[in-house]
Amino acid sequence: MLKVPDHQVAGHQACDGKLGPLIDDSGHFYKPLQNDGRGSHELAFYTSFSTDKRIPDRIRKFFPVFYGTRHLEASDGSGLYPHLALEDTVSSRINPSVLDAKIGSRTWYPQAAEDYIIKCLKKDRETTSLELGFRVSGLRVYGNKETGFWKPDKKCVLNFSIEDTRIALRKFVSSNPSTDSDIKPDCSFASTVYGGPAGILAQLLELKSWFEEQTIFHFYSCSVLMVYEKESILQGRNSGAEIKLVDFAHVIEGKGVIDHNFLGGLCSLIKLISDIVTSSA
Repeated sequence: MLKVPDHQVAGHQACDGKLGPLIDDSGHFYKPLQNDGRGSHELAFYTSFSTDKRIPDRIRKFFPVFYGTRHLEASDGSGLYPHLALEDTVSSRINPSVLDAKIGSRTWYPQAAEDYIIKCLKKDRETTSLELGFRVSGLRVYGNKETGFWKPDKKCVLNFSIEDTRIALRKFVSSNPSTDSDIKPDCSFASTVYGGPAGILAQLLELKSWFEEQTIFHFYSCSVLMVYEKESILQGRNSGAEIKLVDFAHVIEGKGVIDHNFLGGLCSLIKLISDIVTSSA
């Protein structure tokens, strides 16, 4: 049975009769192909990437598994529509905390139409993208059974300053996420989720090592999705901390040049998370 994913924190969402992603009970995430060539471009990337022998296995794990395409009933009621069939990263988790960080100080790609570039430039300048090298696009942090999830609305997230971004990254690993600005995030899960040999920081550093040498692709307007499960930590189990790269509608050929735009934003994200781990130790 297809349903709307409640863990989605950014991007086009299937609500109010709009076209958006769907999930099923078998661990699949179905993303409708976007128009204006973006959907076909993303499909071409997944098709190429999934068979490209230049991609090391240690890096391939940071990308959703691609299962091809399927024609499904669209969420907007328009009938059968082509969807990318992808791995649903959070399908096996209960109450996952999720954060989406769009990487790069520049989210438009060189071949984009002028009106699209103007639109992206405006958003890059009005958010932390230009100054910080990335911006938080959305997050959803589980508190407990009584408080449920802390999920700031889209407008609030778009207005995040650099300091707001730091606070959001701290709240993401705190036991007391709250809209109350007087409550200081306790970062009680920082060492477990961000730190450690298998934590988010270690994974980001492994991804960074590849971007320091790979010249196959340039990833514009791509996001790093961070996921973990707080209840697993409280029950003495592994947090399941994991990162995935998502959104590849604007990937272009690297042509032998390092992707400094993505690499710079990734380094900035790593620096902020590293500071949190250090200060929480």
